[in-house]
Amino acid sequence: MRTYLEFAIKKFQNKMTYRFDFFMEIVNTIITIVVYLCIYKALYGGTKDIDGITYQMVATNFVISMGLSNAFKFNEMFLQDKIHDGTITNEFLKPVNFTFRMLWENIGEGAFKIVFNFIPALIFTIFYTSFCPPKSIINFLVMLVSISLGYLILWLISFIVQTWSFWLFSVWGIITIKNVFVNILSGSLLPIWFMPDLLRKIISFTPFESIYFTPVRIYLGELSGRDILSGMAIQILWIAVLAIVANVFWKKGVKKLVVQGG
Repeated sequence: MRTYLEFAIKKFQNKMTYRFDFFMEIVNTIITIVVYLCIYKALYGGTKDIDGITYQMVATNFVISMGLSNAFKFNEMFLQDKIHDGTITNEFLKPVNFTFRMLWENIGEGAFKIVFNFIPALIFTIFYTSFCPPKSIINFLVMLVSISLGYLILWLISFIVQTWSFWLFSVWGIITIKNVFVNILSGSLLPIWFMPDLLRKIISFTPFESIYFTPVRIYLGELSGRDILSGMAIQILWIAVLAIVANVFWKKGVKKLVVQGG
């Protein structure tokens, strides 16, 4: 475990080298949040709430979800590039698990973006608009655990799509479609509260709701007690299912590997 933690730390340190890049990412995140909050505020007008959902709840959901989605972006062409240039074979010779290495490097990058992207954008937003405080300290701490589980779900979905590089020349189009599904069905762009009942039921049978919406609901106190345990149990279940699927694709892909470069 110490070895993989070093990969995360190294990635965190490498990201600090490009200070202008992460400064611009902060600006981009803030601009995106402000634009969407202006749209939501205009839609609400002077209305106090819509079906019990206040503007403050929508703003809180959007800032947390969108902020985390920006922080949790990683190089999804990594595996494809390794296959195309032939360096994937070198990775198999190293005394570390390649998938774990990918995961921990992405965790290091995600940690950097949370500290130097999400938190600064969050602080700005708190002063810019109304923002719901956490239901309690306990809810806030549990939300952090739920966010970690949501991250693993998102990473596993991405990894599964990346493994298709073993069979396809380019997975860029599939990754783009996947990102659209994640952005919409996770509630990061449009709060799931406002989606039609039928669509909400369909989403509840997918892993997307567990990525951002479950942590937000815990933060706001919409989930409490057994509901929190149930929500996190669903997250853990999806992690287990996706991990199995990812492992199957990975093993089959490695057996089929045809190096195209190197």
